[in-house]
Amino acid sequence: MKTKPRRLISMKESICIRCRGTKLLCGKPRCPILVKYYAARKNEGLVNKNVVFGSSPPSLFIGRYGYPKVSIGPMIPPLQGDTSYMDTPELWHDKSIDDIVDFRMKLIRGKHRIHVTNLNDKIAQYTQEIAMAYKPVEIEVEFEKKPVGGIALYDEAQPHGPAARIKKLWLENPKVDRKVEKLYYDEVKARDAILLLYEQNVFVSQIQKAFSAGIFGIEKKFVPTRWSITAVDSTIGEALVKEVKSYPLLDSWLVYYTKSLDNLWVVIMYPSSWEYELIEAWYPNTTWNPLGKKIVMFGDHEFYKGRKTYASIGGCYYAARMAAAEHLRRMRRQAGVVVLREIHPGYIMPVGVWNVRENVRRALKGEARKFDSLKEAMLFVSSILFIPVERWIETSALLQNRIKQARIDDFYEVQNRIE
Repeated sequence: MKTKPRRLISMKESICIRCRGTKLLCGKPRCPILVKYYAARKNEGLVNKNVVFGSSPPSLFIGRYGYPKVSIGPMIPPLQGDTSYMDTPELWHDKSIDDIVDFRMKLIRGKHRIHVTNLNDKIAQYTQEIAMAYKPVEIEVEFEKKPVGGIALYDEAQPHGPAARIKKLWLENPKVDRKVEKLYYDEVKARDAILLLYEQNVFVSQIQKAFSAGIFGIEKKFVPTRWSITAVDSTIGEALVKEVKSYPLLDSWLVYYTKSLDNLWVVIMYPSSWEYELIEAWYPNTTWNPLGKKIVMFGDHEFYKGRKTYASIGGCYYAARMAAAEHLRRMRRQAGVVVLREIHPGYIMPVGVWNVRENVRRALKGEARKFDSLKEAMLFVSSILFIPVERWIETSALLQNRIKQARIDDFYEVQNRIE
């Protein structure tokens, strides 16, 4: 008698089956499956039919699968009122992962498939209007079917709830941001539009939404949300770094730090021409090291001339670089920058690149500890982080360079002593 082939069960699946959220065999302090499950149960009564009426934060999502034909559309919670907090990461500093999952799960993603250059489509035009709004927009959507699916998680973008294809879409006249609307009608390059809005203190998250919706550029088109987030961080960061390179060097070693979502962040700035590095250390049982037995550390860096290839660490690299360069511009100083990120098991699921940008910003808003040397700075860093400082130095190209290579300043100091 023939037997049916058995489906191979991965180690991760087998752990979940044996645990069922009660024994925490994965090592996490809370079961991520149950966090998503209870968020879904809490919100399931809000979506029980294929018509949804609510106030979009405003929010939208542009997919990337099948590019250049992608799914576009707004994201709407079945709630009315001020929902702006649901899609403004700049305001999430004191939110827990459970809080973020809870309100992001309420955002229902409407999907309408078009070519990215098809801006004459009615739903495409509505999506662009939503992207230009600065206040929540009243929207009613009739879906082809009742929205389904659990919470969707991404490396770069914020999570969202169930999704469905749009059948019909209505919206009230949105209150648009005139600064953004003007750039839609002006023939301004996308890069210039991004930088202009940034200088006018428009939230980075709002700029990213407008860029994704094809508001900017000579030849306008939709840009997948995940790509737009990194593109905006990278564009702003490059411009800031260029300016920072014109400033005098920092005259001491500075260390900043903060903690959020069971992540520890340390930012080291030191006397040097511009150079930058981000290193992440993922503990076992965290999002990207779920079954590992050891801490995994990796990073990317650039020297004065920058990078020619995309950072292997992904969008986090450009988000942290933007925040660091932003701070140096405020100081009107040039420096080397090393960002260290220690990710502990409490970080049970990814919440988006905003987490990197906003927490590096938050660390840099704190009071800096000032030191005269690398040794003094790293001694202090060792009191903050759990991983021995030697491992960070072993992983860091920039810190090793500072230790092993003689600097021109050291040469002059020796010459002065001889004379």
